[in-house]
Amino acid sequence: MARGNVVVTGASTGIGEATALRLAGEGFDVFAGVRKASDGERLRGAGVRPLIVDVTDEAAIAAAADEVAAATGGAGVQGLVNNAGIAVSGPLEYVPVDEWRRQLEVNLIGQVAVIQRFLPLVRAGHGRIVNVSSIGGRIALPLAGPYAASKFALEAISDTLRRETRGQGIDVCLIEPGGVKTPIWDKGLSEADALEAAMPAEGEALYGKLIAAMRREVTRIATDTGIEPDEVAAKIVDALTARRPKTRYLVGRDAKTRWAAAKRLSDRTLDALIARTLKP
Repeated sequence: MARGNVVVTGASTGIGEATALRLAGEGFDVFAGVRKASDGERLRGAGVRPLIVDVTDEAAIAAAADEVAAATGGAGVQGLVNNAGIAVSGPLEYVPVDEWRRQLEVNLIGQVAVIQRFLPLVRAGHGRIVNVSSIGGRIALPLAGPYAASKFALEAISDTLRRETRGQGIDVCLIEPGGVKTPIWDKGLSEADALEAAMPAEGEALYGKLIAAMRREVTRIATDTGIEPDEVAAKIVDALTARRPKTRYLVGRDAKTRWAAAKRLSDRTLDALIARTLKP
């Protein structure tokens, strides 16, 4: 794909920030979606144009799309990278329904809202849409139900959109990382701690050991085993620039290993393997 205009949501930190910076370095004109003006100014200094947008606010999304349309004229956008996301975790039995709604509002409904507003610009630019999913969109782990549900759903809408726009010259790709060293883990752990504190004593008795084991694994990802955000950003650039892009890009050894196991093992065997990994 020729270099041109690209919009990246969730660009304040982590994968989104790395993607915005890498795309700018590759010669793209990047609109980096952020929620805070301070994050936008920091990115502006790196040659990226900040775009204030909250994916849960339809008016903000509409204003951002209008801003991009005015800045690009009839050229449209050559890439839309939907990366904004949060991670809600905890035992399905005890995660408040409002937290489920918040998870889906950001990771699913927000992505659909952005796609709806920006799709005419992508069509005008003969561009591509790249949705940042997760290996959690293929394999659901314990205590990650809300997050996995949002990513499984994102996979579904990506397949739907790709098939709906097949005759319009628009390609839709999914990026499916494993563990990545990003602030999402720190935020997720902090919120998980609050949810755990609100659980009744029975919840702690039922799930306490599993929660401790998962917290240990998440901490290892954030500090040791996770890949760097720029490794994911490189795959996003590949998806935007390849002559014939893949529909899905698994990123990271853990993502590839987990999917290889899932394809070969029965559900029960995979359940046992995951349980062994999470033994106290």
